Amino acid sequence: MEFLQPDIMILALFFVHYKYALISNVTSFFSFFTFDPRMGVAFSGSNGEIMDIKILGKLERYKLLHVLEFDPNRRRMSVIVESSSGENILFTKGAESAILPNAKSGEIDRTRLHVDEFALKGLRTLCVAYRKFTPEEYREIDQHLHDARTALHQREERLADVFDLIERDLELLGATGVEDKLQDKVLETIEALRLAGIKVWVLTGDKHETAVSVSLSCGHFHRTMNILELVQQKSDHECAEQLRQLDRRLKEDHVIQHGLVVDGASLSLALRGHEKLFMDVCKNCSAVLCCRMAPLQKAKVVRLLKISPEKPITLAIGDGANDVSMIQEAHVGIGIMGKEGRQAVRNSDYAIARFKFLSKLLLVHGHYYYIRIATLVQYFFYKNVCFITPQFLYQFLCLFSQQTLYDSVYLTLYNICFTSLPILMYSLFEQHVHPHVLHTKPGLYRDISKNALLGYKPFLYWTFLGFGHAFIFFFGSYFLMGEDTSLLGNGQMFGNWTFGTLVFTVMVLTVTMKMALETQFWTWINHFVTWGSIAFYFIFSLFYGGIIWPFLHTQDMYFVFVQLLSSGSAWFAIIIMTTACLCLDVLKKVIYRQLYPTSTEKAQMYPNRVTLSDEFIALQPLSRARNQLSKISLLRQDQVSTAWTQCAATQAGRQRARLLEDCWTE
Repeated sequence: MEFLQPDIMILALFFVHYKYALISNVTSFFSFFTFDPRMGVAFSGSNGEIMDIKILGKLERYKLLHVLEFDPNRRRMSVIVESSSGENILFTKGAESAILPNAKSGEIDRTRLHVDEFALKGLRTLCVAYRKFTPEEYREIDQHLHDARTALHQREERLADVFDLIERDLELLGATGVEDKLQDKVLETIEALRLAGIKVWVLTGDKHETAVSVSLSCGHFHRTMNILELVQQKSDHECAEQLRQLDRRLKEDHVIQHGLVVDGASLSLALRGHEKLFMDVCKNCSAVLCCRMAPLQKAKVVRLLKISPEKPITLAIGDGANDVSMIQEAHVGIGIMGKEGRQAVRNSDYAIARFKFLSKLLLVHGHYYYIRIATLVQYFFYKNVCFITPQFLYQFLCLFSQQTLYDSVYLTLYNICFTSLPILMYSLFEQHVHPHVLHTKPGLYRDISKNALLGYKPFLYWTFLGFGHAFIFFFGSYFLMGEDTSLLGNGQMFGNWTFGTLVFTVMVLTVTMKMALETQFWTWINHFVTWGSIAFYFIFSLFYGGIIWPFLHTQDMYFVFVQLLSSGSAWFAIIIMTTACLCLDVLKKVIYRQLYPTSTEKAQMYPNRVTLSDEFIALQPLSRARNQLSKISLLRQDQVSTAWTQCAATQAGRQRARLLEDCWTE
């Protein structure tokens, strides 16, 4: 059973007990009574349903009678306790929009002003109220709760009605304002994600003013950004008209960046029948902030993005229980371990300790894993196309007699032993660019965006490359042995198994060397499995075909491999065909790297050289951007800080310069 938070509970009990009003100096009162027992208030603990609280040295015991659980529609949570004097008291905490309308007494207007003041300062606000029940009222409420909780039909609806009946005619205690400090490097992380081409949406349950203040402080909104608002919409018609006005404004003004702020009530209206218009507005904005969001609304927004025509890959990150539905709805869910509990971590795909680790998780590890998986999938297609195509072509020469080109042992061990380890080690250890370069140049992430390496063009390239290599294996060996099979010095002839072994030998060498060409990060493990796979194939073939094994019924490959390697023509053919296959791929790589290099390839060739990126120019005022474009084309890393001196005159400029020094991209 989940209790009311102890800090709020202590605060509420203290002010009810001593008839104080909780209105001003809330932040100091909050920490004052929760974490400083010297001031006379301390939560001693709980034993079952009994809670012990020391107030000015006097032990007060309260019995927990009922818990009115939080739900996104009410946006509040309550407990009913029995004091040591026998009074039954309801304590309620929640958003001011859920508490103030149900309060009948207390400093309501004054509290509302304080809540707005706290929100403008970026504090997270919470209202606290209470209500005392007479014994008759409590017995009636207790019966209603029992009937609703034991109902067999429409239990949730009946509980909601009973909760609304109980949480009314409240006496307002006041509001709390808690500073929710940003973690380290939140600003740098969000800017790095933006430079990487990742669009960041913030979904929060905070007030409008608090959410905007936090977005500005964390870099989600810039001071020069034009903030558009879709808030306090009352009807579908009003919401649709506002959306059309925002859409026209965005289409007319393409120069400056725009940010959009949406509240929960307006979002519900927008999602009711204007999803396409709402998504068009959001896509044209550089940053989107959704405030006063219920947990289910967060999940609906994520789902709306998932089913949009562009089919983007969504990632949700949160640290509390109210983020669980959003984390589970997204393609990738990340939970942050913190003071909000472990609910988000337990329901996520990945867990991190700080928000700043998100940049390394995506820009470094995400980049690596995508490259590894993309190469792994396409390389398996490639090497199996090379493996099967010669067998298919051979059927035209053997009149479809079902004669196999390869020996059965070779058929079995090709994917298990001869070609498996190089690609396995590649998919575990490959680092095509140094991790520091990927982390400091977020723009490199754009090279793998939109599934660039698993599209139809890379797939067709690998497939046709496999067919091309297979044709070279097969027809190269066929032309070598087609006219004259007596390639040995003693006049002995090559047979069917020798022809198949020659094709298989060239295939194993080519496929393994192709993996070596793709490898950028060589370790002793890569060297061992690459050259070890080739050596194992030759050693195994010599032992398999050079010894008569008594447990084999037939041994068609006896002395075939030894005979093949004793021919100088066979060795020459192996070298020529392997070189011919790899030369085509090497030539293609050289031409494309010189004429059409990607940012990643530039980072591989020039790790210490950088160029001004479009993102850097876009983040500066127009006059400075023109000056940069006209004067600077290429800078070395040690020249960057000098070139930015004039761009870092203000505090925001200095922060931007420090950030871009780390996030400098090709």
